Amino acid sequence: MGKKVMTGLVAMAFVCSILFFVTSCAKKQVNISETVQPPVEEEVVVVVKEAPKEETVVEVIEVPPELVRQIENFEDTNIYFDFDRSNLGPEAQEILKKKASFLRNNRSFSLLIGGNCDNRGTEEYNLALGERRADSAKQYLIALGVSGDRIKTISYGELKPADPANNEVAWAFNRRDTFKLLQ
Repeated sequence: MGKKVMTGLVAMAFVCSILFFVTSCAKKQVNISETVQPPVEEEVVVVVKEAPKEETVVEVIEVPPELVRQIENFEDTNIYFDFDRSNLGPEAQEILKKKASFLRNNRSFSLLIGGNCDNRGTEEYNLALGERRADSAKQYLIALGVSGDRIKTISYGELKPADPANNEVAWAFNRRDTFKLLQ
Protein backbone atom coordinates (compact mmCIF):
# COMPACT_ATOMS: atom_id res chain seq x y z
CA MET A 1 0.00 0.00 0.00
CA GLY A 2 1.13 3.39 -0.71
CA LYS A 3 2.05 6.05 1.73
CA LYS A 4 -0.87 8.19 0.62
CA VAL A 5 -3.40 5.43 1.11
CA MET A 6 -1.95 4.57 4.49
CA THR A 7 -2.10 8.19 5.63
CA GLY A 8 -5.71 8.40 4.43
CA LEU A 9 -6.66 5.25 6.31
CA VAL A 10 -5.01 6.46 9.48
CA ALA A 11 -6.74 9.82 9.15
CA MET A 12 -10.06 8.11 8.58
CA ALA A 13 -9.55 5.80 11.54
CA PHE A 14 -8.66 8.80 13.64
CA VAL A 15 -11.87 10.68 12.62
CA CYS A 16 -13.99 7.58 13.22
CA SER A 17 -12.50 7.05 16.65
CA ILE A 18 -13.15 10.70 17.57
CA LEU A 19 -16.76 10.44 16.38
CA PHE A 20 -17.16 7.19 18.31
CA PHE A 21 -15.67 8.79 21.40
CA VAL A 22 -17.84 11.94 21.16
CA THR A 23 -21.06 10.08 20.53
CA SER A 24 -20.51 7.46 23.20
CA CYS A 25 -19.06 9.62 25.98
CA ALA A 26 -21.20 10.76 28.88
CA LYS A 27 -24.31 9.24 27.46
CA LYS A 28 -26.68 8.09 30.11
CA GLN A 29 -29.00 5.36 29.15
CA VAL A 30 -32.46 6.89 29.17
CA ASN A 31 -35.58 4.96 29.94
CA ILE A 32 -38.18 6.29 27.51
CA SER A 33 -41.03 5.74 29.99
CA GLU A 34 -39.37 8.25 32.33
CA THR A 35 -39.26 11.02 29.76
CA VAL A 36 -42.73 10.76 28.26
CA GLN A 37 -45.13 12.66 30.51
CA PRO A 38 -48.86 12.37 30.13
CA PRO A 39 -50.41 15.56 28.82
CA VAL A 40 -51.28 17.93 31.60
CA GLU A 41 -54.81 19.26 31.47
CA GLU A 42 -54.83 22.92 32.13
CA GLU A 43 -57.71 24.43 34.01
CA VAL A 44 -59.19 27.32 32.13
CA VAL A 45 -60.75 30.05 34.19
CA VAL A 46 -63.17 32.37 32.46
CA VAL A 47 -63.89 35.65 34.15
CA VAL A 48 -67.08 37.37 33.10
CA LYS A 49 -67.40 40.95 34.08
CA GLU A 50 -70.93 42.19 34.42
CA ALA A 51 -71.82 45.56 33.10
CA PRO A 52 -72.61 48.03 35.82
CA LYS A 53 -76.25 47.79 36.77
CA GLU A 54 -78.47 50.79 36.76
CA GLU A 55 -79.60 51.81 40.16
CA THR A 56 -83.24 51.19 40.88
CA VAL A 57 -84.96 54.09 42.48
CA VAL A 58 -87.68 53.03 44.83
CA GLU A 59 -90.17 55.66 45.73
CA VAL A 60 -91.73 55.20 49.12
CA ILE A 61 -95.35 56.26 49.08
CA GLU A 62 -97.36 56.77 52.22
CA VAL A 63 -100.51 54.70 51.74
CA PRO A 64 -103.42 55.47 54.00
CA PRO A 65 -104.52 52.48 56.09
CA GLU A 66 -108.00 52.54 54.53
CA LEU A 67 -106.50 52.16 51.02
CA VAL A 68 -104.31 49.29 52.25
CA ARG A 69 -107.45 47.49 53.49
CA GLN A 70 -109.22 48.16 50.17
CA ILE A 71 -106.27 46.77 48.21
CA GLU A 72 -106.09 43.65 50.40
CA ASN A 73 -109.84 43.10 50.07
CA PHE A 74 -109.64 43.68 46.30
CA GLU A 75 -106.91 41.06 45.82
CA ASP A 76 -108.38 38.54 48.28
CA THR A 77 -111.80 38.49 46.63
CA ASN A 78 -111.97 36.01 43.74
CA ILE A 79 -114.83 35.18 41.44
CA TYR A 80 -115.88 31.59 40.78
CA PHE A 81 -117.26 29.71 37.79
CA ASP A 82 -119.43 26.68 37.15
CA PHE A 83 -117.85 23.53 35.73
CA ASP A 84 -116.64 24.02 32.15
CA ARG A 85 -118.07 27.57 32.00
CA SER A 86 -116.64 31.05 31.60
CA ASN A 87 -119.84 33.09 31.92
CA LEU A 88 -120.25 35.35 34.94
CA GLY A 89 -122.89 34.52 37.51
CA PRO A 90 -124.76 37.19 39.52
CA GLU A 91 -122.36 36.93 42.49
CA ALA A 92 -119.30 37.36 40.22
CA GLN A 93 -120.94 40.39 38.59
CA GLU A 94 -121.51 42.05 41.99
CA ILE A 95 -117.87 41.48 42.97
CA LEU A 96 -116.68 42.89 39.64
CA LYS A 97 -118.86 46.00 40.09
CA LYS A 98 -117.01 46.72 43.35
CA LYS A 99 -113.66 46.11 41.66
CA ALA A 100 -114.60 48.43 38.80
CA SER A 101 -115.54 51.17 41.27
CA PHE A 102 -112.17 50.83 43.01
CA LEU A 103 -110.30 50.95 39.69
CA ARG A 104 -112.23 54.02 38.47
CA ASN A 105 -111.43 55.82 41.75
CA ASN A 106 -107.76 54.75 41.79
CA ARG A 107 -106.50 55.35 38.26
CA SER A 108 -102.84 54.76 39.23
CA PHE A 109 -103.56 51.02 39.51
CA SER A 110 -103.70 48.50 36.71
CA LEU A 111 -104.91 44.95 37.04
CA LEU A 112 -103.77 41.41 36.27
CA ILE A 113 -106.59 38.85 36.08
CA GLY A 114 -105.56 35.19 36.35
CA GLY A 115 -107.92 32.56 34.97
CA ASN A 116 -107.82 29.20 36.78
CA CYS A 117 -109.40 25.77 36.32
CA ASP A 118 -109.74 22.52 38.19
CA ASN A 119 -107.55 19.60 37.09
CA ARG A 120 -110.16 17.81 35.00
CA GLY A 121 -109.58 18.06 31.26
CA THR A 122 -106.34 18.32 29.32
CA GLU A 123 -103.76 20.95 30.13
CA GLU A 124 -104.35 22.65 26.76
CA TYR A 125 -108.12 22.71 27.27
CA ASN A 126 -107.77 24.14 30.78
CA LEU A 127 -105.37 26.84 29.62
CA ALA A 128 -107.90 27.90 26.97
CA LEU A 129 -110.75 27.81 29.51
CA GLY A 130 -108.72 29.86 32.00
CA GLU A 131 -108.08 32.41 29.27
CA ARG A 132 -111.82 32.65 28.49
CA ARG A 133 -112.59 33.11 32.19
CA ALA A 134 -110.05 35.90 32.63
CA ASP A 135 -111.23 37.58 29.42
CA SER A 136 -114.85 37.37 30.58
CA ALA A 137 -114.00 39.34 33.73
CA LYS A 138 -111.93 41.83 31.71
CA GLN A 139 -114.75 42.50 29.25
CA TYR A 140 -117.20 43.03 32.12
CA LEU A 141 -114.87 45.53 33.80
CA ILE A 142 -114.44 47.38 30.49
CA ALA A 143 -118.24 47.54 30.15
CA LEU A 144 -118.30 49.11 33.64
CA GLY A 145 -115.97 51.92 32.53
CA VAL A 146 -112.47 50.62 33.31
CA SER A 147 -110.00 51.26 30.50
CA GLY A 148 -108.97 48.04 28.76
CA ASP A 149 -105.32 49.13 28.57
CA ARG A 150 -105.17 48.95 32.38
CA ILE A 151 -106.21 45.28 32.43
CA LYS A 152 -103.96 42.33 31.56
CA THR A 153 -105.03 38.70 31.60
CA ILE A 154 -103.20 35.42 32.02
CA SER A 155 -104.37 31.84 32.10
CA TYR A 156 -102.92 29.49 34.67
CA GLY A 157 -105.22 26.66 33.64
CA GLU A 158 -104.89 23.93 36.25
CA LEU A 159 -101.30 24.92 37.19
CA LYS A 160 -102.08 26.99 40.32
CA PRO A 161 -104.78 25.21 42.28
CA ALA A 162 -106.08 26.90 45.41
CA ASP A 163 -106.86 23.42 46.77
CA PRO A 164 -104.88 20.43 45.44
CA ALA A 165 -107.46 17.82 46.55
CA ASN A 166 -109.45 15.83 43.99
CA ASN A 167 -113.04 16.28 45.09
CA GLU A 168 -116.04 18.49 44.25
CA VAL A 169 -115.27 21.08 46.92
CA ALA A 170 -111.66 21.54 45.77
CA TRP A 171 -112.65 21.61 42.10
CA ALA A 172 -115.24 24.34 42.76
CA PHE A 173 -112.67 26.34 44.70
CA ASN A 174 -110.12 26.06 41.84
CA ARG A 175 -112.51 27.30 39.11
CA ARG A 176 -111.82 30.98 39.67
CA ASP A 177 -110.36 34.28 38.54
CA THR A 178 -107.73 35.88 40.76
CA PHE A 179 -106.93 39.59 40.81
CA LYS A 180 -103.59 41.35 41.36
CA LEU A 181 -103.27 45.12 41.47
CA LEU A 182 -100.23 46.61 39.79
CA GLN A 183 -98.97 50.15 40.14
